[in-house]
Amino acid sequence: MESSSSRPWAQIKETHTAVVLLLGDRAYKLKKPVNLEFLDFTTLTARQAVCQEEVRLNQRLAPRVYEGVADVLGPDGKICEHLVVMRRMPDERRLAALVRAGRQVEGDLRQIARMVATMHGQARHGPLIDQQGDRAALRARWSASFHQVRELPAVLDAETAEEVERLALRFLDGRGPLFAARIGEGRIVEGHGDLLAEDIFCLDEGPQILDCIEFDERLRFVDGLDDAAFLAMDLERLGAPRLAELFLHWYAEFTGDSAPPSLWHHYVAYRAFVRTKVACLRHWQGDAESAREARDLAGLALRHLRAGTVVLVLVGGSPGAGKSTLAGAIADRLGYTVLGSDQTRKELAGIAAGRSAAAPFGEGIYRREWTERTYDELLARAEMLLQRGESVILDASWIDVAHRQAAERVAQRCAADLVALRCTVLPQIAAERLAHRTAGSSDADQRIAAAMTERMAAWPEAIEIDTGAVPGQALDRALSALRPASETPAWRFRRPLMEPD
Repeated sequence: MESSSSRPWAQIKETHTAVVLLLGDRAYKLKKPVNLEFLDFTTLTARQAVCQEEVRLNQRLAPRVYEGVADVLGPDGKICEHLVVMRRMPDERRLAALVRAGRQVEGDLRQIARMVATMHGQARHGPLIDQQGDRAALRARWSASFHQVRELPAVLDAETAEEVERLALRFLDGRGPLFAARIGEGRIVEGHGDLLAEDIFCLDEGPQILDCIEFDERLRFVDGLDDAAFLAMDLERLGAPRLAELFLHWYAEFTGDSAPPSLWHHYVAYRAFVRTKVACLRHWQGDAESAREARDLAGLALRHLRAGTVVLVLVGGSPGAGKSTLAGAIADRLGYTVLGSDQTRKELAGIAAGRSAAAPFGEGIYRREWTERTYDELLARAEMLLQRGESVILDASWIDVAHRQAAERVAQRCAADLVALRCTVLPQIAAERLAHRTAGSSDADQRIAAAMTERMAAWPEAIEIDTGAVPGQALDRALSALRPASETPAWRFRRPLMEPD
């Protein structure tokens, strides 16, 4: 067994639910006789059952660590307590300790991601498990945490707590099809429920993952990505956001999970707020240092909820104003999906995107009825994507107020932010762009551009983006409109590239 010759032979460690006795090469866990609403260990029978369940469950990921349950006898020879018996793990090999020390842990993390993915792949499935992964169940868990934190002595800033609650529930409100799809794909599993870097040991024999949730099976019935997000959250809390992102990328790779980044952010935020609740409980139990931890974790949750906000972006303007170029640049930077009116119009008409369908303004496939059909289709596709957690950019002229109002209604139905960007440029630059435009989806020439510019309704709510400025400046201004600098994390979740089957 790996050990440290300098460690104390005996130690005692305490959490809000248990006391761990470290004696020689063994660890003995004693459950506290507490009732914390979400668990009740007040009877000896309950403590025995939960000890047995802890051993059974944790042998999935650490079979050589969990040895069994021991009975403690009193002076009268009767059982007075039960203990979980484990091999004692070396503190210096905790994943948390290695991360804090700046050690190289990428190999271990990749192996951990594979272990978790394998456990999820072999896990139980069924209607009762699926039920805990639906939108209503997740909303209930969020709401229970909000209620429990409000019932404890005030630790969090009220404004932060309120925004966390508003953004979390708003994301859920607009994402019914996303959570239904997760269930349909079999993503809801019996997982670990409490993946923390402090409870993972990187040994020469391989990582050992300890301390899954044993007191309530419903808390183990989760989306696999939700389960993995707990460790990602903890790695970021330890100051290693790059490792957090790597871990989730590996998990997604091993499970073939193509979830939208907004869901990654949501689950990380959820896990951060679960730990916020635990820190508030510890503070209530007398640990003064936990107040700062609770505030830091609530801040982490808020950053991810903001980063995971689903957005509908309208990029408009006259032909030659550079809207398609800007839309593509935003998509490349943020991972949003671009839908273009030019491509959609020709697709509906059965015309190849690169084939010309040029006609005078308002004629051919540019008649009013075709334009209405095109915008209806654009917005229908956008709504489907938004409901599944994808942020969408709609590249079109948006000269008609009615179309903008329809887009606003879609954003409201999908609980998504709406950002309107109007591309502008000097007329001579637009004319030069149109004159040198190569074959593509757009058939607009300078005469059509002039007619469309003349008919464009005022758009006061749109942010003007001058695309004729210094290269990169237009994108920077657009990104600032989408993500104010104070709210933009230094990193973003992006889907890993997956090879087709």
